[in-house]
Amino acid sequence: MITIISGTNRPGSNTLKVAKYYQQAIQKKGQEATILDLMELPENFIQTDMFGKRSEAFGKILQELDRSEKFIFIIPEYNGSFPGVLKAFIDACDFPGSFYDKKACLTGISGGRYGNIRGIDHFVGVCGYLHMHVLPLRLHIPAIKTELNENNTFFKEDTLKFTGEQIDKFIAF
Repeated sequence: MITIISGTNRPGSNTLKVAKYYQQAIQKKGQEATILDLMELPENFIQTDMFGKRSEAFGKILQELDRSEKFIFIIPEYNGSFPGVLKAFIDACDFPGSFYDKKACLTGISGGRYGNIRGIDHFVGVCGYLHMHVLPLRLHIPAIKTELNENNTFFKEDTLKFTGEQIDKFIAF
């Protein structure tokens, strides 16, 4: 199973819209894909789920992660890197169980010009520490507000081409 992680807890985020796009594209190819929206983390997970303590709600999230062999991370740019909530989430997960020796696909998005290049590079380091195998094709989608149409799907030819290629490669990975 593929789990798509929407890498922010911002309400109404473009990150979640992109995650849903990926989910639909993967399902059209006959693969199972679920979304983990970081908005769904327990409200106080930093107090209740860090350092070995587990709430019932976070325990259910960990069970889903354990069932997944592949993860797609949709990561918005926050201050030249990735969101702190994504790092806190990774830190709260089981190590090595949640991600160790599993596969990762990385897509960066930003409102600016570069599609979170630095944040994706930073996150590759985290993936390395977790012993994740990262798909070499990483996408960086800039100016995300101009990339999604009124149905919150990609419509530009290049973006459709590259997301399709990345999805095909990740399914085969």
